[in-house]
Amino acid sequence: MTRPLSSIERSIQGRNSWLQEEERKAIESRGETGRMEFWLRVTRSRIAKDVKAGRDDVIPGFTNVCRLFKLAIDKRAEGDARLWNHLMQYAKQVLEKPEPRN
Repeated sequence: MTRPLSSIERSIQGRNSWLQEEERKAIESRGETGRMEFWLRVTRSRIAKDVKAGRDDVIPGFTNVCRLFKLAIDKRAEGDARLWNHLMQYAKQVLEKPEPRN
């Protein structure tokens, strides 16, 4: 038997449900482009909150992730899909891993 969710866990669960619903709406209205735009807006908002909280390293971190993604796209366009495939495999592993309950 599992224990009841704490208020923090319920809040996280509610936020995750909201994100999933908004992502679904974005896909319905604009397809994969809508999904991408939704996640860019969410990320931009989170970056702004982190900067306000004094975590300025989020900007160079996001910059590096964008540079890595662009490099993977460029390499794939040149005929070398290894970096792209590794990046997509890693992303899938991380995003499909369930969050641990404390």
